[in-house]
Amino acid sequence: DWNVTWHTSNPDFPKCFQNTVLLWLPCFYLWASFPVYALYLSRHDRGYIQMTHLNKAKTALGFLLWIVCWADLFYSFWERSHGVFVAPVLLVSPTLLGVTMLLATFLIQLERRKGVQSSGLLLVFWLMALLCALAIFRSKIMAALKEDAQVDRFRDTTFYVYLALVLAQLVLSCVLDRAPLFSETVNDPNPCPESSASFLSRITFWWITGLMIRGYRQPLEASDLWSLNKEDTSAQVVPVLQKNWRKEFAKSRKQPVKVAYSSTKDPAKASGGSKVDVNEEAEALIVKSPQRERAPSLFKVLYKTFGPYFLMSFLFKAVHDLMMFAGPEILKLLINFVNDTQAPDWQGYLYTVLLFVSACLQTLVLHQYFHICFVSGMRIKTAVIGAVYRKALVITNAARKSSTVGEIVNLMSVDAQRFMDLATYINMIWSAPLQVVLALYLLWLNLGPSVLAGVAVMVLMVPFNAVMAMKTKTYQVAHMKSKDNRIKLMNEILNGIKVLKLYAWELAFKDKVMAIRQEELKVLKKSAYLAAVGTFTWVCTPFLVALSTFAVYVTVDKNNVLDAQKAFVSLALFNILRFPLNILPMVISSIVQASVSLKRLRIFLSHEELEPGSIERRPLKDGRGTNSITVENATFTWARGEPATLNSITFSVPEGALVAVVGQVGCGKSSLLSALLAEMDKVEGLVALKGSVAYVPQQAWIQNNSLRENILFGRPLRERYYSAVVEACALLPDLEILPSGDRTEIGEKGVNLSGGQKQRVSLARAVYGDSDVYLFDDPLSAVDAHVGKHIFDNVVGPKGMLRGKTRILVTHSISYLPQVDVIIVMSGGKISEMGSYQELLARDGAFAEFLRTYSSAEQDQAPEDDRPTGSSGPGKEPKPMENGTLVPAAAGKQVQRQLSSSSSYSGDGGRPQASAADPQKAGAKEEAWKLVEADKVQTGQVKLSVYWDYMKAIGLCLSFLSIFLFLCNHVSALASNYWLSLWTDDPVVNGTQEHTDFWLGVYGGLGLAQGIAVLGYSMTVSIGGIFASRRLHLDLLQHVLRSPMSFFERTPSGNLVNRFSKELDTVDSMIPQVIKMFLGSLFNVIGACIIILLATPIAAVTIPPLGLLYFFVQRFYVASSRQLKRLESVSRSPVYSHFNETLLGVSVIRAFEEQERFIRQSDLKVDENQKAYYPSIVANRWLAVRLECVGNFIVFFASLFAVISRHSLSAGLVGLSVSYSLQITAYLNWLVRMSSEMETNIVAVERLKEYSETEKEAPWQVPETAPPSNWPQVGRVEFRDYGLRYREDLDLVLKHINVTIEGGEKVGIVGRTGAGKSSLTLGLFRINESAEGEIIIDGVNIAKIGLHNLRFKITIIPQDPVLFSGSLRMNLDPFSQYSDGEVWTALELAHLKSFVSGLPDKLDHECSEGGENLSVGQRQLVCLARALLRKTKILVLDEATAAVDLETDDLIQSTIRTQFDDCTVLTIAHRLNTIMDYTRVIVLDRGEVRECGTPSDLLQQRGLFYSMARDAGLV
Repeated sequence: DWNVTWHTSNPDFPKCFQNTVLLWLPCFYLWASFPVYALYLSRHDRGYIQMTHLNKAKTALGFLLWIVCWADLFYSFWERSHGVFVAPVLLVSPTLLGVTMLLATFLIQLERRKGVQSSGLLLVFWLMALLCALAIFRSKIMAALKEDAQVDRFRDTTFYVYLALVLAQLVLSCVLDRAPLFSETVNDPNPCPESSASFLSRITFWWITGLMIRGYRQPLEASDLWSLNKEDTSAQVVPVLQKNWRKEFAKSRKQPVKVAYSSTKDPAKASGGSKVDVNEEAEALIVKSPQRERAPSLFKVLYKTFGPYFLMSFLFKAVHDLMMFAGPEILKLLINFVNDTQAPDWQGYLYTVLLFVSACLQTLVLHQYFHICFVSGMRIKTAVIGAVYRKALVITNAARKSSTVGEIVNLMSVDAQRFMDLATYINMIWSAPLQVVLALYLLWLNLGPSVLAGVAVMVLMVPFNAVMAMKTKTYQVAHMKSKDNRIKLMNEILNGIKVLKLYAWELAFKDKVMAIRQEELKVLKKSAYLAAVGTFTWVCTPFLVALSTFAVYVTVDKNNVLDAQKAFVSLALFNILRFPLNILPMVISSIVQASVSLKRLRIFLSHEELEPGSIERRPLKDGRGTNSITVENATFTWARGEPATLNSITFSVPEGALVAVVGQVGCGKSSLLSALLAEMDKVEGLVALKGSVAYVPQQAWIQNNSLRENILFGRPLRERYYSAVVEACALLPDLEILPSGDRTEIGEKGVNLSGGQKQRVSLARAVYGDSDVYLFDDPLSAVDAHVGKHIFDNVVGPKGMLRGKTRILVTHSISYLPQVDVIIVMSGGKISEMGSYQELLARDGAFAEFLRTYSSAEQDQAPEDDRPTGSSGPGKEPKPMENGTLVPAAAGKQVQRQLSSSSSYSGDGGRPQASAADPQKAGAKEEAWKLVEADKVQTGQVKLSVYWDYMKAIGLCLSFLSIFLFLCNHVSALASNYWLSLWTDDPVVNGTQEHTDFWLGVYGGLGLAQGIAVLGYSMTVSIGGIFASRRLHLDLLQHVLRSPMSFFERTPSGNLVNRFSKELDTVDSMIPQVIKMFLGSLFNVIGACIIILLATPIAAVTIPPLGLLYFFVQRFYVASSRQLKRLESVSRSPVYSHFNETLLGVSVIRAFEEQERFIRQSDLKVDENQKAYYPSIVANRWLAVRLECVGNFIVFFASLFAVISRHSLSAGLVGLSVSYSLQITAYLNWLVRMSSEMETNIVAVERLKEYSETEKEAPWQVPETAPPSNWPQVGRVEFRDYGLRYREDLDLVLKHINVTIEGGEKVGIVGRTGAGKSSLTLGLFRINESAEGEIIIDGVNIAKIGLHNLRFKITIIPQDPVLFSGSLRMNLDPFSQYSDGEVWTALELAHLKSFVSGLPDKLDHECSEGGENLSVGQRQLVCLARALLRKTKILVLDEATAAVDLETDDLIQSTIRTQFDDCTVLTIAHRLNTIMDYTRVIVLDRGEVRECGTPSDLLQQRGLFYSMARDAGLV
């Protein structure tokens, strides 16, 4: 009966409606959701909550409610028995209600058993019950107040009791119960409050407020962050993904496979008569079937892993989409209400309240949806990183070649990020079309067929957008490719920066980087133009749609009147349409990008894995034979399908034997060890090892950790054994030198250790492992002769710590060969001879020849030469000597010294000298000894100067022009809508409007102006962005290359690479977009406020307070959010650093079988990163919920004031003001999102600028003092009272050096470890500037000239041979200043000609990253070739012969003697025999020149040189 409920000023519900619908509604809701909820609870059992008073109260109330309901029922029965007629409803309703109350009570207990602390389901149920009951309550009161009212006392009383109980239940269900027993949160120091938050707190994200307040008071620290929820941790997420991927991978590989069995061995012939396994006897040769395998689908795997949780978001999204259309529908009713002066006032207020409630519900639902999406995204990222890390530990070397370190790191950073972004968008795939269909349906109802015109415009735009998306994709791929290349190059530049500086090659490499960057910017420019056109279509489409629809509607029929209701409801619907249409192209491009990433990831995860099973690992107590290593007729290759590297190798090693492997450079010695470690692909044969394995690689791999952790390598500390190991490996003196002993932090790749120290640490790690089989890959090459002897005697040799273990030693040093049990001689990938020293000599084969050539060079120390180290002759009292360094008398004082990376490249040779500092000073420094600076976290607001820097980088004219164009665009947009409201208020005469064409024309004109302005500002912003990123990158590159060496020692390469990849990418692609969106939403909000104020000036009372509230919430949020973002990006670096480190040391990790520990570490680092990320996404939701509430209040007030002053307002203005206020929520949201995005992204500019303020080295060129081009002609080097220190606050490393070296002299520089040998060369190259005195070359003081002028004129052959990826020719001559002929001559003299001409590409042979595809010896020869090409007057040799066998060593020495005959040669020698024929020898000790003269003179003096020569067995 509408007259009772609607057309009256005092509405009421009919009795029948009250007793049925209002009572049944909550019941139906509870019963409908019960089955689903019960299923959910059975899956998510959180443990059991003890009975609490709260729980008892809830249960008691539930029973009371049931009793009350059934009291009604029994009363009805009682009435019936007394013959009173009772309506059936009065029997059905109480029954249903009573049963429902029992169900509710049952649920209260069920939830307690399952550990639910606060129930959303029941809260909603009690709320619904209360609202329905209140409606009945009101009508009961109204009925009772009438004159002749009849009151049913009993039923009324039970009803009032019922109402009170429901209210009590509602209040109680808002309260939180205690935590379940045995829950994880109990023993967690800082649990995430989410799991224990109440339902209301969850839907409004109130539980994060504590963190926000803390973040507002002071910047958040990492310790403030909560631990992750258990279901978000790596340990939970990654295994599931891996399990599903393995299943899927296996499924895709299941094909019919033809198997051919071929018996490969005869068991009788098996070595040692041991029984060979039957399965080896018949080896299956699998013949590839021609059928194509289907690629395993990674998408399916991701869906299986994360789908179930993610599906909840579908539900929320669907609800939200339906609710979005409530706004326009209520707006329609509201406009009708304003037009109809007869309608009662309460209807207007009802519409206002409805509008507000629907908006609030939308807000809550939408953000639950977003929360689910973001959490899913976060889990996907965790899972992907975990999977990639685990895969990287097991892929074969061939696969490693196809995915460089840079690419794998990109998989972890960029591609994982893409999946994360996609998770938030993917639902739009179905939701956007749904929204479009709904909107079109409602529009059709409103405007009829004219809508088709608008639809036509949209449909036309779709292919246009699709084409643009495709184009964007192609550019994206191109951009990724050049970015990969650039990062790879930067990685190498940063790793080899030392060499670049010594050779003065910075400019050549800068040009290489700039060439790649140029390509990248070309692509970026194209995509920027595309983006501008894209923005234009996005902004203009909705307007064109509205224009075409209205134009068609008005012109088709004279009687079609455009009134306020039609115009503004349509506009509101068009505004809804705008979002899905804008987002679809973004979603599509996001999906496209994710599919590219998906493919890259799938390819990586499908790479071949090593087969550790190809090598039998037998237990130590295995009965079969006594051989510890057995290899029978085995052939190995580095990659399947490539020619074999090792052919038909057969040997066996008895337990406890010491085996030496010798042979030329590149004959396969290291490969043999790799083969035993299962690093290579076994083609055929049998390999078996007994017991555990320890491995020392040729190039030591050091972790960024303390020295002690590097040696322990994850094993428990056994103090006595540990100190024995350290002593045996000759590390004690080094520990005294290091600032905090073995707790000193070692930089990335061990930058603050010398080559020899790294090698000894690597050795100590293996010895400490206490394994059964030891594989040493030439560990003694990088250390001084006497240290090598000490290590051989105490560790490897027959009397060493490892006696009784099986040891295989690859070596170039002959002196140790007599003491080994077996010698294996290799050549060309085969074993040419094998036997003991005596046998091989007797056999008189290749080996004997090899020995005879060299034994003269390196006289064997016979065992009887073992005098106690440090006694200098029989009569003298032995001075204390450790590892051959004379310990100063002040050794009692604490020795403290600077770690230099000078050392990182000198061998054990010149370590800067330890000065005996006074203990106080040392103690003070002890604390501060962290070498590597962690990435700094900036705190506080981003300074305005950063924005100003960015604007300057764009160019000020462009900046202001784009802001002006923005203004024009928004002014015209406002004007066009205001015009529309004037048009709709145009009076209707005889069913038509006058001047339609005039109204339409102006409307179209304003739209055109808007379009032009949009195109203008998109263009200027995009082009400006490219200018900016070009300038910023150039500056960064310049500053980094101009930084001194000390800067690179302090800064982890991860930080620098992060700047060049992540931060630059932000500047390239993010910032321009964000700026556009930020300015757009800012002007939108201001515009909407202006319109509301125009329509209802009284709103001026509410807008400022709401504005203040908004501003406060926003500041409050930004403080925490910015800090969280920073914490997140700082905790991101270690994930990649650790990953990089793992990739470099993967063979060591596998040899020691430490994969599990490294996986745990990686997981921990990822979780640390997500710990900062999770609060930041919740903070976004927290903010959005609060802001949207502010927005909802604006809607509420706009419509409220419209209702209040409806008699003075025109319908057009009401429509305009409310339709704008409906959009304002979205705009406000965008505005805060964008302003914080803007702040967080602009930090990238700040971080790029950060390195421009660091110190720089001296200028490269100084034209005023440039020496003549033919300088130095003589090559006379003069040190005048020269002194050098590493940092201002440290002591001198070199003191009072006065030496003159005549042109063409050959001078050897010798000294114990740490005597300052390398420091001398660093001073000569001005890697470190002099502290006092000067160096003069041919009359020119080198401190006065430009660094490049100096460094081009001196050549060094460094200790670590560094190659860069690129052609061999580029490695020899990056500036291309020599002809091919000259290059070939240099190669010939360096004895590389035969090798290079054997390569398929000759000089264009591609060297891989770090020159991995050449052996260390060959790399050393390449460095020699570089020196031969440059042919300068002064040559510095930093004992370049460490990693080379003796023959090659001889070749190098003779080449240097002949080719550099007229040059000055300075050699830092470890092997004294190389310098015995030099003109002069300088002996350094503790930074001072102790002896200087010809070798023969010095030997007669019987001083330091004599004792060193005696140690080396030369006297």
